[in-house]
Amino acid sequence: MAAKGKARLRSAHWFGGEGKDAFNHRSWMKNQGLPHHLFDGRPVIGICNSWSELTPCNAHFRDLAEHVKRGVYEAGGFPLEFPTLSLGETLMRPTTMLFRNLMAMDVEESLRANPLDGVVLLAGCDKTTPGQLMGAASVDLPSLMVSGGPMLNGRFRDQTIGSGTHVWKFSEMVRAGEMTLADFTEAESCMSRSAGHCMTMGTASTMACMVEALGVGLGGNAAIPAVDSRRRVLAHMAGRRIVEMVREDLRLSRILTRAAFENAIRVLAAIGGSTNAILHLLAIAGRIGVPLTLADFERLGHDMPLLVDLMPAGRFLMEDFYYAGGLPAVMREILPLLHGEALTVAGCTLSEAVAQAPCWNPEVIRTREKPLQKKAGIAILTGNLCPGGAVIKPAAATRKLLRHRGPALVFESIEDFKARIDDPALEVDENSVLVLKGCGPRGYPGMPEVGNLPLPPKLLKRGITDMVRISDARMSGTAYGTVVLHVVPEAAAGGPLALVQNGDWIELDVAKRRLHLDVADDELARRRALWKAPPPAATRGYVRLYVEHVEQADRGCDLDFLVGSSGAPIPRESH
Repeated sequence: MAAKGKARLRSAHWFGGEGKDAFNHRSWMKNQGLPHHLFDGRPVIGICNSWSELTPCNAHFRDLAEHVKRGVYEAGGFPLEFPTLSLGETLMRPTTMLFRNLMAMDVEESLRANPLDGVVLLAGCDKTTPGQLMGAASVDLPSLMVSGGPMLNGRFRDQTIGSGTHVWKFSEMVRAGEMTLADFTEAESCMSRSAGHCMTMGTASTMACMVEALGVGLGGNAAIPAVDSRRRVLAHMAGRRIVEMVREDLRLSRILTRAAFENAIRVLAAIGGSTNAILHLLAIAGRIGVPLTLADFERLGHDMPLLVDLMPAGRFLMEDFYYAGGLPAVMREILPLLHGEALTVAGCTLSEAVAQAPCWNPEVIRTREKPLQKKAGIAILTGNLCPGGAVIKPAAATRKLLRHRGPALVFESIEDFKARIDDPALEVDENSVLVLKGCGPRGYPGMPEVGNLPLPPKLLKRGITDMVRISDARMSGTAYGTVVLHVVPEAAAGGPLALVQNGDWIELDVAKRRLHLDVADDELARRRALWKAPPPAATRGYVRLYVEHVEQADRGCDLDFLVGSSGAPIPRESH
């Protein structure tokens, strides 16, 4: 029973008392061999597990969950593990982004419907982190996230290779005739050689860093390798801490404040993080009720230096990042630029959490005085081609292309692109601007990671390694190049992108944050009058729901009816 003077635990509405309802709830749980004393009023902690053999990044989570349970039991709690939809970035089609919101719904409704007082979220692969955080934010229970951790560094013969980043590099080498298919195949096992998510600063690593920067993970969460025993220790300590959080009534709404999101935006720039984090932070903020816009990323990230020398923008990998001090060392270095008073799940402020964080390798984690790049924040573009905004990652781009004017080479769909890009007769040169349509939230549907379009082989063979590419798609955080993404409104919604034709001149000026289609307004009006919206991507099921309700990229691509939170009221009894 609840201690005198303490608020009644949420789980007590299921397990407390002596009536038939409590009898039923306890009795059926006891068929798992659970002793009666576990129902004596101790905090019930959910372990929300996104384990799946179809999600290789998260395939080690069964073991990780056991270590969380140890910590929960040790602190006097009652752990109950439950599954959630799992999103495997490397296997799911058409894209996991289509199902991120479905996962968030799964998490939200599971938390609200069950006798849980707090939750530990186990996530790792790209969309599992925001999906779980979005769902938990809508319920607002005491919540703590444990990331799965990155793989060990890849090694192919005499070189270190990074997941994703070297896929793109090796693929282009094969297409250019510089690498054999046999060597390409051999590199597969060399790249992914342990449990864990991508070890580059891709979306998975970026979102693990965002967990720590937001204050919803314990210190060191982002970078400990998945197979390092210290990852299990972190899980154990998370189990202990979530029980304390329930007793303190430390809910997500006290952690995910405006200050926390501003900290995350600055950290995102300092680590050279994935552009995908913009979408996810916007969506999480929308769930917890914190106003956040693309303009905030421009204002807060524009002048931030790049301090972390990791692929794809640098040389090293997440294993090296951990040995160098991990994210606490980065946050200590930029602490004067952060809201140090922001509260963390550890129960202390951000300043207190990183005050003593050492940096063991100044090559991997630079100082503000000697950054990798002086200004490396993700740039938010505006202009008549993207009235609602677009993004580009300057740290991953070719410097000379950050100001460029060239004729458009238009692909109406990804199928159109694949059918034509390898054609030796394709009319293209290094000045062309590759434009891809129909890959936004509604158009694909789900906004896939196809924005970093492979270059034409005829140019690769001439030594051309980068071109300006523009689309309403996303790109993998492991990718690189001068790639403009997330164009709003998307082509399928009738945005100006839908009106671009071959030969139209396009101007990109990242310094001025400008993306301009050099076509007269009256001509654009004429084209718009002739434009027809594509047919719906689906007529039934979740995909139809998604297409009808998904918001545009500048609002995080959440479903419009999920924005905001519903809390955790006690549902009606089931019998």
